[in-house]
Amino acid sequence: MNLSLHPSAEIDAGLLCGYNVVIEENVSIGLDCQIGHGVIIHAGTRIGDKVCIHDHAVLGKLPMRSARSAMTQQQTDLAPCIINDHCIIGTHAVIYRGALIEEGVMVADLASVREHTSIGKFTIIGRGVTVENKVQIGARCKIETNAYVTALSTIGDDCFIAPEVTFTNDNFLGRTRERFRHHRGVTMRTGARVGANATILPGIVIGADALVAAGAVVTRDVRDRMTVIGVPARVYRPVPEEQLLELQL
Repeated sequence: MNLSLHPSAEIDAGLLCGYNVVIEENVSIGLDCQIGHGVIIHAGTRIGDKVCIHDHAVLGKLPMRSARSAMTQQQTDLAPCIINDHCIIGTHAVIYRGALIEEGVMVADLASVREHTSIGKFTIIGRGVTVENKVQIGARCKIETNAYVTALSTIGDDCFIAPEVTFTNDNFLGRTRERFRHHRGVTMRTGARVGANATILPGIVIGADALVAAGAVVTRDVRDRMTVIGVPARVYRPVPEEQLLELQL
């Protein structure tokens, strides 16, 4: 084992650690954790008990900022990256400083979770998912492969996002400084679901237990318990009663 461990790091008993791991200053790691090969844990990161971190994951990374970045600010005072108990972090996943990952969350291979983001208990962030900055995701959600959750979005508890869904937050498509006054993410209320390859425009609210069909382009808010389909999305019918969240819990 080739471990680069800063003297200020605090590691509890039972750690299993692979080769070429870097643990920087003021990191804390709880009981019975597993760390794969090539993992980098940046300064200040806090990891709970029984967390499994797979090969080449990066935790606590500071954000980069281009001179043309719209949403990324210079970050000198971000809170530590926090990974709570029983989480699983996949191969090549990147979780930034300032992210809060609650108990039992899985962040799958190649996923990215940015700063000022929180992910609720037992949520699954699928393979290749991007969660941008200033996003709140509730408990028991499932966000599937290659979905894109744009900055400033809010996702309630028990939501489902299918593969390759795209959220947007800029109606000006990067032109004029006026856009900075109008950036708004997407809001999904409790139990809302979005089908594969759907696109959700900036500021849209998808109501509780609502359903967006695969391939839809959503340009208007979706009412609670309604299904929308098409381009642009239109109301199709109420969500079938047997599919409502209250009957699944």
